[in-house]
Amino acid sequence: MKPIPISRAKAELSKLVARACAGEDVVIARGKRPLVRLVRVDQPVPLRKFGAMKGKVHLDETFFDPLSEAELKAWEGND
Repeated sequence: MKPIPISRAKAELSKLVARACAGEDVVIARGKRPLVRLVRVDQPVPLRKFGAMKGKVHLDETFFDPLSEAELKAWEGND
């Protein structure tokens, strides 16, 4: 495919995305110099499911206690 100027890419972004999703090679250029390639993401990122860890993590009452000085320094990377 012939490179597409940035100004045209701005105006036709949704069409270019559809073409890239269909497997077409979409290259965006500034002047005659190609800059970027628009490509389809092969594997969708799985969404996190709210509550997926329910019943798998247990916290006792000490979870909310203040950290000791040593733990605080280690947490902040000042050990």
